[in-house]
Amino acid sequence: MSASSTLAAGASPAAIQHHYDVSNSFYALWLDRSMTYSSALWIDPSEDLETAQRNKLDWHIDRSGLGAGQRLLDIGCGWGGLMRRALDRYPDASCLGLTLSQAQADAIEQHGDERIEVRLENWEHHQPEQPYDAIVSVGAFEHFARLDLSPEEKIAAYRRFFEFCLRNLRLSGRISLQSITYENSTRQQFSQFFAEEIFPESDLPHLGEISAAASGLFEITELRNDRHHYANTLRQWLKSLRDNKLQAIELVGETKYRYYEKYLSLMVVAFHTGTMNLTRLSLRPLPKSTPLAQIG
Repeated sequence: MSASSTLAAGASPAAIQHHYDVSNSFYALWLDRSMTYSSALWIDPSEDLETAQRNKLDWHIDRSGLGAGQRLLDIGCGWGGLMRRALDRYPDASCLGLTLSQAQADAIEQHGDERIEVRLENWEHHQPEQPYDAIVSVGAFEHFARLDLSPEEKIAAYRRFFEFCLRNLRLSGRISLQSITYENSTRQQFSQFFAEEIFPESDLPHLGEISAAASGLFEITELRNDRHHYANTLRQWLKSLRDNKLQAIELVGETKYRYYEKYLSLMVVAFHTGTMNLTRLSLRPLPKSTPLAQIG
């Protein structure tokens, strides 16, 4: 596992670890058993959270086009739930996960699955020996640009991500992407509490910024706006956190517990009211274009 510095436009390793390295045991108190820390996907409203999270993982695996014996890159791989699910479905596949969280990388390595490699490395510095068959990135895009960047700088940072994917993805491959996005709000309304205490050095994209950054490189083949799914996910996380309050305080202290209770409560409201949205995208590489003047 190699260490690397971060892309200047996005969150630093210290900023990522501020949030994700709080305590693996703390997160385990209120996430589902797969330790999936992003919006679930309900096919049937009666499904429990664990089933809805598995639906989400399957959605991304399917949209990435991963198949038997192929190689998957998971950018911002969390605690490895998506990679483990991919290998449940395709046992002869292989997965490489990138994260800037030491705690997440340690947890993945402790599973001891030699089909999974995890690296403490920023995607911009990742140089594979051969292209991947599929790329997924779930809940990492929000960390690719800081609040202090201009709109033009943000789009340029996102475009570098799509250029990286294009270089390192087979032409037949796909990207499956999930990100919180601005909806009925602007970056000027970004919560100072979130910026300082929860997600430092991070900003949300607008859907139009993602589209502009991918223009000419990838085409969007599928789009879901699932803010109500995230509101439901957050409600269940918040209930589990509160149900385990005493144990959570033992692990991280009362101040940190209160921060997370407030953060999850505010996020429920944001997704319920449409202040934020939850965007899931599938994209495929565009073939090299022919100038319109040469057509016909």
